[in-house]
Amino acid sequence: MRRPTLLLLFAAGVALSGCGGGVGPTADAAADKALNGPPIAELMADGPLGERVLGSPNAPITVIEYASLTCPHCAHFQKEVFPRVKKELIDTGKIRFIVREFPIGHTSGTAAIINRCAPEDKYFPLFNAFLLRQPEWVSQEVRPDAIYSVAKSSGMSRETFDKCLTNQTIIDGLTEVKQRGRKFGVVGTPTFFANGRKAQGTITFEEFKALLGPQSST
Repeated sequence: MRRPTLLLLFAAGVALSGCGGGVGPTADAAADKALNGPPIAELMADGPLGERVLGSPNAPITVIEYASLTCPHCAHFQKEVFPRVKKELIDTGKIRFIVREFPIGHTSGTAAIINRCAPEDKYFPLFNAFLLRQPEWVSQEVRPDAIYSVAKSSGMSRETFDKCLTNQTIIDGLTEVKQRGRKFGVVGTPTFFANGRKAQGTITFEEFKALLGPQSST
């Protein structure tokens, strides 16, 4: 029973090569096509594992990022854009930021399982570590030792790490998160949703703000 579920989690389409497959629609283009986003109520419903969230629950705008931990576009956003997003938009109460997993490939799926297995307060530090340290652990073949070398930065023991890899509750939950993402039109990473708008692929800070609409400037 577990094996087919694992295949659902890891499968995504070889052509994407673990990422967004190139630059998708810009935030400006997405802003002109706001109706292309999925129904807000469906998009905002909590996933089976609970949401991983940064920012005030009272923020006027919620942004959802679907990410794959092996995706270089996701790593670029995390390194070059996200620090400004956190400082200028999340920490100031302008947006609430949710990350949802969309693992592409076995290596990304394995890391996603481990990231979800970490304590909730370690989720974002480990998410950041996986993205910024991609050269250390990303490869075509899954390398558990290399993945653990990143995971242990969260304080995770090797025993816990090994047990996490067969945690069926997390595996099933991540599979459902990914399937829901596909339903919402996610085909590559990163994909962002905000206020009914959608943007995919490489994105600048200015494009990210454009995705939010005029409310982000108030």
